[in-house]
Amino acid sequence: MTAGRNVITINKDWCTPRKYVDAIKEFFGKQIDLDPCSSKYSIVKARIEYQLPQTDGLTASWNYRTIYVNPPYGADKERGTTIKDWLKLCAYAHEKYRSEVLALVPVATNTSHWKEYVFGKANSICFLADTRLRFIINGNDLNKGAPMACAMIYWGRNGGRFYDVFSRFGAVVSIRRLTKKKWKSPDAKNSDSELGLAPYLRESTSHHPLAGPDL
Repeated sequence: MTAGRNVITINKDWCTPRKYVDAIKEFFGKQIDLDPCSSKYSIVKARIEYQLPQTDGLTASWNYRTIYVNPPYGADKERGTTIKDWLKLCAYAHEKYRSEVLALVPVATNTSHWKEYVFGKANSICFLADTRLRFIINGNDLNKGAPMACAMIYWGRNGGRFYDVFSRFGAVVSIRRLTKKKWKSPDAKNSDSELGLAPYLRESTSHHPLAGPDL
């Protein structure tokens, strides 16, 4: 949940609003184990928080039961990364570790990161109804709000609970059929979208029990 809502990196922290932090904790059963892109202004208060420059969330372990991600939306020119790298790890953590993962991201269904790591990988999507979602920017939520539509994406096995918690914030759509059928975009290129390549991450010796029923 750090800076970079523009392609040009800027020194801002766009943090998750309180109502969504509360909903995420409700969904996960009060405990968020990992926030891999936290900041000093974050109110998520996950058990484990990665913050630059101390810890790069794209290289540290994601082997945790519950993970919430509010990634940089723009390009990090210094590290050569984009939001696609974060969504790739969301899908990977669920596939590799059976992690339950939520991510707050812009709606961009025509992009390669949605086509490769959301459709055919995630369980459900909540298209948030906020006309302009008010992130907490550098500790302050008195702003005009984000100019783009946003969604909460869920990689996990409890789509029924996701619907129950997040349907009050917007339209919840299950995409499990796409995932079961291993759907691929008709314009997909040969790429590393098959996730058996262990992107970036250092392995962790920590373990967690499997998530709930496949609903």
